[in-house]
Amino acid sequence: MLRRLTLRDFVIVTNLEVDLGRGFTALTGETGAGKSILIDALQLALGSRGDAGVVREGAARADITAEFEPTPELAQHLAPWLEEAGFDNLEPGAPLLLRRVVDSQGKSRAWINGSPATATQLRELGEHLVDIHGQHAWQSLTRAESVRTLVDAQAGVDTAALQQAWIARRDAARRLEEARSRQTDLDRERERLQWQIGELDKLSPQADEWEALNAEHTRLSHGQAILDAARLALDAVSEADDSADSLTSRAIDALEEVASVEPHLADTLQVLRDAQAQLQDAARSLNSALHHTELDPDRLAELDSRMSAWMSLARRYRRQPQELPALLQGWREELAELDAASDLDALDQAAQRAHKVWLDTAKAVSKQRAAVAPTLAQAVTDAMQTLGMGGGRFEVALTPQDEPQAFGLESVEFLVAGHAGSTPRPIGKVASGGELSRLALAIAVTTSQRSDERSQVGTLIFDEIDSGVGGAVADTVGQLMRRLGHDRQVMAVTHLAQVAACAHQHLVVAKSVQSGQTTSDIRAVRDAERIHEVARMLGGAITDTSRAHAEAMLHHASQDAKPARRRKDAPA
Repeated sequence: MLRRLTLRDFVIVTNLEVDLGRGFTALTGETGAGKSILIDALQLALGSRGDAGVVREGAARADITAEFEPTPELAQHLAPWLEEAGFDNLEPGAPLLLRRVVDSQGKSRAWINGSPATATQLRELGEHLVDIHGQHAWQSLTRAESVRTLVDAQAGVDTAALQQAWIARRDAARRLEEARSRQTDLDRERERLQWQIGELDKLSPQADEWEALNAEHTRLSHGQAILDAARLALDAVSEADDSADSLTSRAIDALEEVASVEPHLADTLQVLRDAQAQLQDAARSLNSALHHTELDPDRLAELDSRMSAWMSLARRYRRQPQELPALLQGWREELAELDAASDLDALDQAAQRAHKVWLDTAKAVSKQRAAVAPTLAQAVTDAMQTLGMGGGRFEVALTPQDEPQAFGLESVEFLVAGHAGSTPRPIGKVASGGELSRLALAIAVTTSQRSDERSQVGTLIFDEIDSGVGGAVADTVGQLMRRLGHDRQVMAVTHLAQVAACAHQHLVVAKSVQSGQTTSDIRAVRDAERIHEVARMLGGAITDTSRAHAEAMLHHASQDAKPARRRKDAPA
């Protein structure tokens, strides 16, 4: 449930903190006082679009924080979402904090439990926390998508699975159609690739081969120079009479006779011996080079021919020679894809399989919709009888579609007959605005009650949804909301005294002018203050008679609407 809502510099609110309790809370006030500000602020905290217009004039930013108290069941339900989104899971009993800041430039920032979040993440989380029904809720009931979403929610339809199956079906059908329409082009492209692959297959370029060819070619083409240089170096090191090895040996012989007398010369003698050992190692290496370096003109010609083939193909396909192996592999992969794209039988079978998966999923959805439709229709019809629409009838029409659709095999539409004997018609063609409002209220209350067992949303908000309602119907509306409040947290912005009298908690919005600026404030009223507010809502001057009427309404409301079942922590 929503435990606390904190507003800073929001529209005409300077600083406001509202504590909310369980049960049914009514929000009332004079016309124009800003009764919907609280709802607007909450929607902003839940990820709705924010712009510079929400910032109080003269302030740098608007800051909204909503604190929720999740039940253990809700915390468990949210755990996978929080983990996937990168947020810490909720500790037992810990609050869930949603914060949104919008500055005077319209830039927005958001947090979930202190960690940065996006507005999209706030919206996704908000769907698990709050369900808001506005005063024009009936308008959404004329839109096919909204109606279908509402019925699917009641039926427990896995719309994600249906959507995934539809996308897979659509993509498979598209690939098949493209292959059929492009068959000639695909054949031509396949022939081109096959010819190019054949050209490179003749060469059969291997990875890293070009570098190895270059190295070997360089060595063979410089074979004579290598032999000449090795022979000269070997002579200088060890084989000539005045070679480095011979001269070093003489130096060692000369020092060996006096090294025992002069210690410093002993160190020099050791250096010379080390140098001689290195010269002898160099001589062995040079000998090896002379014996292993061959002048092989046939092999050199072979290398010239192969490198020329590499260069010719590289120029033809405008690539560097070392890129040819990767180019060949890429063409082979393209050819494999073309072969797959040209295999009409395989593509047709894949399309049929995808269609069957979608069809099976859609049939299961149809079965769920068909099962819930009459039950939902009867529940809304029953609610209509108590809302001044006696004899009226509500129907959920499921109309089969001629062609497959992303949403399934049938369209969903709400039909209503306003009174006995009339034919149910689409809800958008019901003429009376009062009937539309009452019908929207009946649907909202019914779906909220029916979804209680399967939905984790703990807070319901009705924003002037009782517009156009009065008299005995208003009493019924208030009692319905009070009964809802025994199982869930309910908030209602209302102008009806009968509805406000049924609330467990009553908040009054008041507007005032301070230092030349209009501000709005919200406070809880009880006892005499609440009687005064209900009397004001009854209309006319506040007299002893109107107060007595208000007091009687409050007393009557507290005695009525006993719930069929109650939680241990539900309000009295």
